[in-house]
Parts: sequence; structure tokens; C-alpha cells
Amino acid sequence: MDFAENRPDPDELLASLKFEEEKSKRGKLKIFFGMCAGVGKTYTMLQIAHAEKLKGHDIIIGYIETHNRKETTDLTVGLEIIPRRTYQYKSTTVQEMDLDAIIARKPSTVLVDELAHTNAPGSRHTKRFQDVLEILDNGINVFTTVNVQHLESRSDTVAQITGIIVRETLPDEIFENADDIEVIDLTPDELLQRLSDGKVYTPERSREAIESFFRKGNITALREMALRIVADRVDRQLHEYMQLKRIKGPWKSGLHLLVAVSHTQQSSKLLRWAKNLSYTMGSDLQAVYVETSFKLSAKESEQLNKNISLARQLGIKFRFVTNNDMVKAIVDFAQKENITHIIIGKPKVRNLLTLLRLGNFVNRLIRYSGNIDVYILGSDNQSKDKFREKVSLPSFTSGLQQYFIASIVVIITAVLCFFIKDFIGYQVVSFGLLFVVSTLAFFFGTGPILLSATLSALIWDFFFIPPPYTLHVDKPEDMLMLIMFFIIALLSGVLTSRIRRQEMKIRVREERTNALYQLTRELSTATGIEEVIIIAKNDIKKYFDLKCRIILKNDNNQLDYSSNDDSGITLSRNDMSVAAWTFQHSSKAGKHTDTLPSGNLTFYPLKGNQMNLGVIAIQHPNVFTQGEEQFWDAFISQISGKFEREYLRNMAKQAYFLNESDKLYKTLFNSISHELRIPVATIMGASDSLLSSNHPQEVQNELSHEILKASKRLNRLIENLLNMSRLESGHIKPRLDWCDIHDLINKVTEGLQDELKSFRLHVVIPDDMPFVKIDFGLMEQVLYNLIYNATQYASASTNLRVKAFYDNGIMTLQVMDRGPGFPPKEISLIFNKFYRVEGSKAGGTGLGLSIAKGFIEAHNGTIAVANRQNGGAIFTIKIPTDIPVVDIRG
Repeated sequence: MDFAENRPDPDELLASLKFEEEKSKRGKLKIFFGMCAGVGKTYTMLQIAHAEKLKGHDIIIGYIETHNRKETTDLTVGLEIIPRRTYQYKSTTVQEMDLDAIIARKPSTVLVDELAHTNAPGSRHTKRFQDVLEILDNGINVFTTVNVQHLESRSDTVAQITGIIVRETLPDEIFENADDIEVIDLTPDELLQRLSDGKVYTPERSREAIESFFRKGNITALREMALRIVADRVDRQLHEYMQLKRIKGPWKSGLHLLVAVSHTQQSSKLLRWAKNLSYTMGSDLQAVYVETSFKLSAKESEQLNKNISLARQLGIKFRFVTNNDMVKAIVDFAQKENITHIIIGKPKVRNLLTLLRLGNFVNRLIRYSGNIDVYILGSDNQSKDKFREKVSLPSFTSGLQQYFIASIVVIITAVLCFFIKDFIGYQVVSFGLLFVVSTLAFFFGTGPILLSATLSALIWDFFFIPPPYTLHVDKPEDMLMLIMFFIIALLSGVLTSRIRRQEMKIRVREERTNALYQLTRELSTATGIEEVIIIAKNDIKKYFDLKCRIILKNDNNQLDYSSNDDSGITLSRNDMSVAAWTFQHSSKAGKHTDTLPSGNLTFYPLKGNQMNLGVIAIQHPNVFTQGEEQFWDAFISQISGKFEREYLRNMAKQAYFLNESDKLYKTLFNSISHELRIPVATIMGASDSLLSSNHPQEVQNELSHEILKASKRLNRLIENLLNMSRLESGHIKPRLDWCDIHDLINKVTEGLQDELKSFRLHVVIPDDMPFVKIDFGLMEQVLYNLIYNATQYASASTNLRVKAFYDNGIMTLQVMDRGPGFPPKEISLIFNKFYRVEGSKAGGTGLGLSIAKGFIEAHNGTIAVANRQNGGAIFTIKIPTDIPVVDIRG
């Protein structure tokens, strides 16, 4: 081949290296794959495990289900078994694989049976394959087993064959991304014999299985399905290997067809014939269109779009390749895709310009295709059409106005040169006309250039070359110059025109690439669905000049038409039905489509990777060209992906809030139930004792005191809950007023007289302490909680100290005790709701310090805690506040 060797793409090489590096860090997944239960997957896996162990590999059993088969159970002997983890579910005990123990053990390889298994409620992951993925992420290799009916894409087919619905499935992606798959195969007769011998199930269950699931026809169908799946996977692995190693094909390990299509009607017949051929040969089929610098007419573009639509309807994968050399483009693509057969249509000689070109195309394709077979298919046109096809004019896309302008420019140039020909000579005139033709090529197409080159040559010959006013040429050198002038003018003009068309296509491609980049950048910074909608509308208007309306789904998975929209697009009942169809079927519909085309709007689905988000409606008078359609699909794909990420983020946020709410509910319930039970029991017991028995006055007073103490405890609990509710709702607004710190501290200590009896309280307040502007009620609650908290954890007979001072506009309050203090690692968590220090004594809800922090922050202040040097804790409150201004003027 005379094609230049393609140099490796640096981006592809870098991506390949990164992929291999990431893959090397993960464990390897090997699947023992079978058509159904009983073929020996687990047995074979254990045999290979023993062989690996003899080689010195650290291999253990994470989870094996022997189903009480003696041969399988015997093979587990000699292998380390990780004990299973026990879960309680509906009054029964369920055993599952201990994921944490396996990761902590970190063997070289672990055996995990039944990959599609659903874990018991309470497990970290819902499905066992998720456990396996985590094991692989920790660099541990996994051997596992899968039956064909457990693949998600095959479960419906298996249900149709066997009549049994499979509940436990796993995504096909897990199977496809496995590093190694070993097929465990038995003939249907051998499997039925194993069932009859009781090697799979007990005799009673074996008879039921043979009569239902394990019928010979079912087993044969499942066997064929399993073998085909593995064969397809091997074919994909070969293709990926050739792509990775940049090996040019074909390797004829399988049949792969490629049909080259164009913008003609013949291509539609070619596509149908190629599809039938692929069915006959049992091969896969792709279609390719080579985009050159040739500009298609409106009719040709329409036919190309029809061919592309037909290919998609036939289920043919369609690809676009851009290259001026069609043969090179087709052969390169075929080699990269490991194509074994190329199918082309028999070229038609439509005009003199294509006579040589088409024959050259076929010859070069056959010459350079190498080991790839080339099929050339004929057409069934009637013989009466042959003459018309051969003498038809070339297809030019330029308008009549361009031909007229090109002719006028050449004529004006010739007229100007005519008046000065005696001064410059007729030879120089040729250079002037050549310059004009070359310049016109920057603005007009091939047709006007061909006309201007021919007209220039005729004018130069008739008016300028001696003898003038005749087409006769006397001198041989003038004749040669005339011929060379025409050829150079034609080639220069055509090549310049072609370069201009290529430049225009490249410019369009760059503009679209830049538009996608700008869209991606804007979407990456967007937060919230509303912002995404605004960006999408603005960019669609900017790059497509189209009005659009975005309709997203609601929580009921129905389109929400009630959202406010400023697009100016009003949806009728018919439009809504079209939108609903588009949303339901994830396919475009409406104007310019084959589905419900009677409306004025075209609806496109907003499809993400995992869900359908809604639809987008647009008004466009003309159907998209193929390039515009691709650009639009890429645009919508980016927008849909961002919508999906926003939806998933909101769902994750909701799930997080629900989880946190559930935790909060459980914590609150446990705390409050304990806090309520003790004082309620005290009140009930003391009240019952007072009512049922006659006690001395001293005992009655003591019981009444206990009731009062328990009532205060209940009241404190209720106040804390109410205060926390006010903080959460944002309804706390301090009512600032001038207060005396002495009064504040005195009131709090009076309320805590009983609690402070066993402590030595020291209050330190400077004599010049000014009045401060605070909310007396809120600060009373803060100080109450801090001092009460100190009395609960400090040892009796120790010192409690309350200190207050004012400095530089900051009022500072400190509460100090000589208790055990706080563990350093827990100091940052002290003010969290419901947080209790580990090992603290029973009682309390864990709300007091959180409420104190909320009240202080409502004053724009801060509260901090630290351990004292000789034991105990110190709480420091700092609040910015004013002091009264004293007028000292005489």
C-alpha cells in the first residue's frame, strides 16, 4: 500500500496507558460461566483454587454455597474459610459474606460464589456483585460463578424459554468487564443424568426440576445462549486488542461486513442487500459514509439523510469519516474495525467528469484492500435509462447569480485590459485574467470557476492573441500558451475552490467544537436545575437560532407542564400528547420526523445514562442537515447529562437527609424516651405512695420534693426541645436590652441552688463591670445550661468558677470546673446536637450545649471549650455588645 503509515495518536496512547495503570491497581475478576445450575461451576472453581494454592498463591474462600453436594463440600477442605456474618431478618438468622473480614485479611485471591445474589437487609451493599467490586478496588482477585439467566439483558429471554422469572440479576457491564471468563459446559444429556443421579438436587427436587426448568429443550436453548454470549465477548476482546496494539486487520476470526454508502438512491438498495447478506452469513454489519470537500445539493442531502435513516431502521451501525481520498478513508476504517468484507455499489458513469474518477475508485479500492474481500453489487436500472445517465450534466450546487457575477467580472477585466493591451502586450493580459480566475475561486464554486476559466481563454484568444477577432492562432507558441493558460486557470481555480470548501468545513467543525466546549464549561459551573435550563436555552438560541421549551419530569415520573416558561412556545393538547409519546419512548417525534409529524414543534428526549429526564421542544422551519443533526444530538447529550447529574445529586441529597433524619429520629427517640421515663416513673411512684399510704410529714415533704425535682427535669427537657425547634426554624431573634451581669448570674445560681449545694461556687465580676446590651432570657438559658452541665460531671466539693469582664467592646463570660474535662479528639464535636461524650454517665439529651451555641451565635458571638491545665474544662463566651454612654459634662 502506498498510504503513509499512521502515527500513533498521543491522546490515545496516553488514555491507553492510564487505563492499563488503573486496571493494574485493581484485582482481577474471573467468572466461571454456565448455562444453568448443576454444570459444575463451583466444583471447577474449587479445583482451580487448589491448583493455585499449590503454586504458592494466597487463596481463600469468602463465600461458597455447596448445596450439600458431597463432592463440592470435600473440595473446601484445605482452603482457609472466612467465617460468615450473621444478620437478623424477620425473626430468622441469615448468613452473608463478611466483606470487612476479607478486605482486612487481604489475600491474593478470594472465592465468592453466586455473584448475582441479593444480600440480606442490613448489609453494606444490596447485591453481592457490589461487594465484589469493593474487593476488586482493594486489589484482591476474585473467582466467582454466574449462570446465563442471571444476566440482566437475558433474564426476559430466559423467562420466555423456561416460563420462570429470574429475580436475581446483575448488570451486563460486570460480565463484560470481567478479566477472564471460563465456560463450564455439559451436554443436555449429561446434565439430565446428573440430575437423575441426585448430584444436583435431592431426588424429589430433581424430578420437579426435570419436569419444569430442566427440560431438554430449555437446556439446549440456554446452552446455545451461553456459548453465543461468550463467543461475542471473545470477538469484542479481539477487536479491543487490535485497537489497543494498533494492529491493522483483518484477522478473519469472524465475519464483519462494511457497506460504503453515498448520497444516491442506489445506496438504499445497497443497504437492504447488505443487511440480507449479513443475515445469511451470520455476521455483523456497519455502514460508512465518507465526507469529502464536495458540496451536496439540497436533493442529494435529502437522499443522504434518507439513507442514514434507513440504515438505523435496519439496525446498522452508521459511521462518518472525513477525508478527500475515499479509498484511503474506507480502507483505513475497515482495517481499524477488523472488517473482512467491503460492499460497494457498481459505479454509474453519470457524466464525463466522473468517467475516469469512478473507475479509478473501484480499481484503487480492490488494489489497496489487501486481505479484505470486496463485493461490487450491480443495479437493476432499465436499459432505456443508460444513455440519459451517461450524458447527464455534472451536478453543480452554485446558483445562477454566481455564474453571472463570475462572467461579468471576467468581461470587465477583459474590457479594461483591451484598452491598455498596446502598452502591456497580450501576454501580460493572460496573467491578469489568470489572477482574476484564481481570485474568483475564493468566493465561488467549481461551476462558476469552470465557466470563468473557459470564458477567459476564449476572450484572450478572440480579442488579444494575434490575429485578433478570430479564434485562429498563428504561432505554435501562442497555441501552447493558450492551452497552458486554460489548464492552469482551470486547475488553479478548482483547487483553490476545493481548499476554500475544506476551510469552510473545518471552520464549521471548529465552531461546533468550540460551542460544545463553551456549553460544557458553562454547565460545569451551573448549580441547580433552573440554572441549567437558562444556560441550555441561551446556548440553543445562540448557536442554533431556535426557540425551545424544556419540559422536565416531576416526582411522579410524568412531564410537568405547569412550570413557568418564557420561551413563548405554547403547547396545545396535541403537542402535549406528542411530548408524552417522546418521553415514554425516548425517541424524537413531531415536525420533520416520521412520528406524529402534523404539529408545528419537534420534540427530542432528554436521555441520560440511567434515566429519561424530560423532553425539549423546538421550532425550526427547515429540517436539520446531517451535520447539524449530529451537532444537535451532541448538544442535547451534554444538556441531558447535566440534568441527570443534577437529578442524581438531588436524589443523593434527599437520601442523605432521609438517612440523617432517620438517625436523628432514632437518637432523639432513644434519648427522650430515657429522659422521660425516669422523671415520669419518679412522679408516678411518689404520687402513688402519697395517695395509697399515710406517711409522716417529713416523708410527705421528701416525696413532694422528688415530684418537684422530677417536674423540673421534665420542664427542662421540654424547654430544650422547644429551644432547639426554634433554632432549627430560624425564629430566634434576640431582644436586646441593657442588663446587669450580676443580676444574670444571681438568677441562674438561684435556680440551681439544689445542684450547687455540694460545690464551692466563685463568682468573679469586676467592680467597674458596665451594663451590657443582651437578651436576658436567652443568656440566662445559656448560663443555666453551662453551670448545670458542670454540676453533672464535676466531682462534689470541687470549685466552680464563673467569671465576667468587658474589654474593647467584647463581653466575656467564663464557666470553669474541675471535672474530668473532654477527650481532645472530641472537643470539636461537643456542640453537635445529641452528641454525648463517650463514657459519660446516663441522663441528658445532648442538646444543652448545642442550644447554648445557637443562642450565642444569635448574639453574633462565639462560644469555645478547652481543657484546663490542672484538670477540668473552661467554656468561654464572647459577645460584641454596647455599653451605656455616660454624659460627664457639668
